[in-house]
Amino acid sequence: MIKASDVKELRERTGAGMLDCKKALEATDGNMENAIDWLREKGISKAAKKESRIAAEGLTDAASDDNVAVITEVNCETDFVAQNENFKKLIEDIRVTLLHNDVSTMEEANQLTIEGGSETIGEAVVNFTAKIGEKISFRRFERIVKEDNQVFGIYSHMGGKITALVVLNGADRDVARDVAMHVAAMSPVAVRRDEVPADMVERESHVIKEQVMGEGKPADIAEKMVNGRLNKFYKEICLEEQAFIKDSNTSVLNYVKSNGGEIVSMKRYAVGEGIEKKEENFADEVMSQIQGA
Repeated sequence: MIKASDVKELRERTGAGMLDCKKALEATDGNMENAIDWLREKGISKAAKKESRIAAEGLTDAASDDNVAVITEVNCETDFVAQNENFKKLIEDIRVTLLHNDVSTMEEANQLTIEGGSETIGEAVVNFTAKIGEKISFRRFERIVKEDNQVFGIYSHMGGKITALVVLNGADRDVARDVAMHVAAMSPVAVRRDEVPADMVERESHVIKEQVMGEGKPADIAEKMVNGRLNKFYKEICLEEQAFIKDSNTSVLNYVKSNGGEIVSMKRYAVGEGIEKKEENFADEVMSQIQGA
């Protein structure tokens, strides 16, 4: 029987995950040194050491199959790897697997066996990390199921740096793709006003009030100015109210309505958004590698 203390020690010595350490000890009858070799042979120990590194490059991706669509983001450390065909194949494998399996969490997704293969998604990411030599991270996904009378619109920009996925009622795929293109380009926060996060509205209202008060306006006029500027704020961030990218004389809402549809939902992924990127001096980085060689 494998002892918890041995699993803990192996994890500390290799940086591998608890489950991988347990598997290694089971495969080697509890022999610590052999377990370390087992992890090294699988590439897991090497991959685990890269976990502290920042992976803020990569690609976003989306695809649909009948009434199911998936949008994903897979990260790496450099744009060079992002253009690697094997990296793109990994993303494709993840996408196809997610399309055909009803999961909603990252934990569930990582446990899925890749369609047509023998590895789970989690194992494939770890093994690819060891193979490619830099950190690879399957960061997020969303799986969306639509009704029969609805359509998906998908648009990727800059070779997958930004991807948008929308669902429309009634309209056709060309209209849906136009809306997805708009979402990719204009980065709306929400479809409509009631979907804007309350804290964002509160923060903007506070800023506007401070601005108006600083202008020394009477209270009744100040209130009207706050409402007017808040309306402008909504028009800038709500998809339905934004000026349509292909025709600035109409809103996205009116464009979709004129084509017999309505907007149901949208998702927009941009590579690395929200990840704090580490700024490094290239010369220093090269020197550190030379000294460490």
